[in-house]
Amino acid sequence: MVPMATRSGNPNPNPNPNANGGGPQQVTASGVGVVDKAMAVVAVLEAGPARLAELTDRTGLSRATTHRLATSLETHGLVRRTAEGEFALGFRLLGLARAALNGTALAEAGRPLVAELRDTTGESAQLWLPDGDWRVCLIAVQAGHELRTIVDEGARMPIEVGSGGRALRGDVGGDGWAATVGERAEGVASVSAPVRGPDGVVLAAVGVSGPLDRLGADPGGRYGQAVTDAAARLAAVLSGNPASGE
Repeated sequence: MVPMATRSGNPNPNPNPNANGGGPQQVTASGVGVVDKAMAVVAVLEAGPARLAELTDRTGLSRATTHRLATSLETHGLVRRTAEGEFALGFRLLGLARAALNGTALAEAGRPLVAELRDTTGESAQLWLPDGDWRVCLIAVQAGHELRTIVDEGARMPIEVGSGGRALRGDVGGDGWAATVGERAEGVASVSAPVRGPDGVVLAAVGVSGPLDRLGADPGGRYGQAVTDAAARLAAVLSGNPASGE
């Protein structure tokens, strides 16, 4: 068998309804014009690379202003040029995202528990955070199998699909976990559990994912207990009472 990996990122290249020239991009106004305009450029590029003409159309800004903002953002590494000459989000954003999360209790407590979940199940494990209609992968630890799912840290996916999204929405069964088969990506199965705060609010979701051929048609029956245990332990650590998660 040829070694393979299934990579999971944003499955929708155009999550923005204006992504195909449907009108100016709307962003929250802060009252600081230049910042709002720069964020309009970033918001368009969040849907994928775009040429200057497309950026101009979708931001509603003049061509000169759009070009000036995009090239200024490029200077600071927040925007880059692709090989095709399109503007795209810059790789510096990855470092900024990690810096923003470093030192947080969730990141510090979550990484060893997610790594342990990977070791326990043998499958790729992730910790997800809610972000409106999206979910963002805070921590990803890949399985050692040649055939595995790969989710990059920082990946954004719709919260409406996949077991991680269901867990973040609190859409779980009586056993405390949610499982999906082929819902987010063909041939991929996953099972996740919500991490709740003391007030019961869902803070995050922890889960595992892998090829359907290995997880089977009932991934919850196989790994549901493992992910709920990991979620309970993380919740206990965050609440300052790690012994309750044992």
